Amino acid sequence: MKANRTYLFIAISSVALLVVLIIQVNWIFQTAKIKEDLFNEKANMVLARTTEALSADKETCRNMEACIGKNETHKIDSLFNHYMNYYNFHVDYTFKVVKPDFYVSKNRSVSKDTLPHPQGCYNKSLDEMAGNSGFELKLIFPEKEKFIMEEMGVLFITSVILILVVLVMFWRTILSLIKEKRISEHTTDFLNNMTHEFKTPLTNIALAGKMLVKDSTIKQEEKIKHYSAIILEENEKLRLQVEQVLSMTALERGEIPIQKTELDFHQLIRDSLKSISIQIENKQGNLKLDLGAERFVIMGDKTHLTNAMCNLVDNAIKYAKEKPEVAIKTYNSAENLVVVIADKGIGIDKEYQKKVFDKFFRVPTGNVHDVKGFGLGLAYIKKIIELHGGTIELESEKGEGTAFTITLPYA
Repeated sequence: MKANRTYLFIAISSVALLVVLIIQVNWIFQTAKIKEDLFNEKANMVLARTTEALSADKETCRNMEACIGKNETHKIDSLFNHYMNYYNFHVDYTFKVVKPDFYVSKNRSVSKDTLPHPQGCYNKSLDEMAGNSGFELKLIFPEKEKFIMEEMGVLFITSVILILVVLVMFWRTILSLIKEKRISEHTTDFLNNMTHEFKTPLTNIALAGKMLVKDSTIKQEEKIKHYSAIILEENEKLRLQVEQVLSMTALERGEIPIQKTELDFHQLIRDSLKSISIQIENKQGNLKLDLGAERFVIMGDKTHLTNAMCNLVDNAIKYAKEKPEVAIKTYNSAENLVVVIADKGIGIDKEYQKKVFDKFFRVPTGNVHDVKGFGLGLAYIKKIIELHGGTIELESEKGEGTAFTITLPYA
């Protein structure tokens, strides 16, 4: 239900943001439209006042009927310039006086057949005001769009920046929400799992303690030792579980320093396997060592690297199909020692392979219900390897097995 509410929140937020963005974009276009309408109004007013003044000048009109020369062109330009300043309309312009067969501009006379039709062109017939036959005055603004954009200026740039900022922040917020949701789910699973893991040894300790206290028939030393051993064994399990959680937390905070010394990694592997190889023998499994690296001395913390190796081999045993098949191989690559721990166990689905190193994450194991742990092992191993300047990679096929490849720099 919580997951559904989270995704519903994301969906509603996305729709709301989309609506806001549409409104904002529409506002930008509406503002541009208003600016353009204002531009058109001023341009038409300047053209109308110029045409009116020109039509009122009878002498100029008569001269134009005969021939449009430099004086007439200068007169028209002066009128345009006057009314542009009057209406506070400061933008580059040009004009043309068009006859039935040709037109005259500020610069030249050409055939009307070649008359261009640029954007930002406004025209008004002189014959409307002075009875001239076929004269038309055109006022042209070559940089109309640029002028409108400059007029919008800060508003347009600010709107675009705000839209981009909102989009980026919304995307980051959604990613953070999804990440926090995933962490919350993992943490809840961890707490549930930890409660279950702690419950079993605590129950056994309580039962053994009650037997020692309440059973008055316990006279034999053998039974006392048996119950005492149960209490000590379960207590040790609890201690190790608590230590695992605290160690991971301390490592992330940098509270546990890494004490690096020269280590013979081949010997470290053999020492790590002394106790854990018994589990493989008990399950009638097989352990294969191929320590082929010629250079195997590194600078590292013996305790943490031993724990990392033990955890990897322990995982290979836990997730074996029936009889554990574990292979450990070393070789040299450039300036690094490479260690491969492979098994032929149940494998890991591709969808989970990128998550196995996340803290608290545990791969769903289907019918395997007896595998215990907090989901901290691989996160701890990755942290230790990275603190040694190395890397750890995973290759796995569902039902075929898993291989972890550790790369560590030489001493």
